[in-house]
Formats: sequence, structure tokens, C-alpha cells
Amino acid sequence: MSVRRSPQVLVLNGGSSSGKTSLARALQEVLPGIWLTFGVDSFIDALPGGGDSPRAGITFAPDGTVTVSDAYRALEASWYAGLHAMVRAGACLILDEVFLSGADGQDRVKAAFSDVEVMWVGVHCPPDVAASREADRPDRVVGMARAQAASVHRGVVYDVEVDTSLAAPDECAQRVERAVESRVPQG
Repeated sequence: MSVRRSPQVLVLNGGSSSGKTSLARALQEVLPGIWLTFGVDSFIDALPGGGDSPRAGITFAPDGTVTVSDAYRALEASWYAGLHAMVRAGACLILDEVFLSGADGQDRVKAAFSDVEVMWVGVHCPPDVAASREADRPDRVVGMARAQAASVHRGVVYDVEVDTSLAAPDECAQRVERAVESRVPQG
């Protein structure tokens, strides 16, 4: 039986406009110590043209579908290696992610952080609620939230799950905080 340790990385996975970023900010306020937040939006912003250049390797279709190239995946692996180095140097991270490929996305992150303790958090939001939130965000492709609401969770295994349509970010953060505390060694 393996001994569970306090997580060094929290991975929040959910579709676009599901509430991951609000949850990450709320978690930064309730978790002990200082947690840094990074995620897919930070990575995309760092790509050529902020992700809008053909050189970025990511395509946003008019219906909200997102496709990525092999070059994108190679850069993503480098991104995770850099984040891993931060954890190995002592930082605690909250990763705000969208696993476009469901379980395959989780597998990529597991491989990148195989030697550190990770807690997996499913951030759920019904498609209609996410689509309504998306409509209020000028930086989103209409349809992305609805397209991703269920697909990003296919085959993904979580330690804790929250539904941001049923609870405010601080309430969801408290649920995650309790799950983190349950992993902290006693004594």
C-alpha cells in the first residue's frame, strides 16, 4: 500500500467556462502556503500570436472544436517539464487544464509529474450554464463550452469533483481543501 502525501500539484480539469479559474483563485486563498496558478490559457497566451497564429499549432473551429498539432504537443511537453521543475524546486501549483482528449490528456500530465504528489479535481458545469458564461466572455469561441462540457471528462479519474453551477467558487474551494487536508499525513 502506498503512503499518500500532501499534494504538490492540484490539476483542475473542466471545459471552457466551467469555473476553473475562479476555483483556482479561491483555492489560493484557502490552501495553506502559497500556490501558484498556471494553465492552458497561460500556455496558449505564450504561443505565437497568443494562439491565433498558424505557427501556434492550435486551431479553433467556428463550432468551438479545438484541434492541436504534433508541434503543439511537443511544446506542451516542454511547458509541463518547466512546471515540473518549479514543483521540484519547492513550489506548489494549481494547474487550470482542459483535457481535450479526456483520459489521454490526464495520462500526459501524469507522465510529466510522475514523481510528485498530484490531486485530480474534476470541475463540472452543465453545458447550458457553461454556454451562458461563455456568451459573457469576449475571448471565447462560441460553442467551445458546450462542446467541451462532457468530453474533457471522458475516462478521467478524479480524487474530488465539484459542480460550479451548484456552489460558489469559495464553497467548491472548501470541498477541495477538505480533500487536500485528508491527504496530509497526521502525527
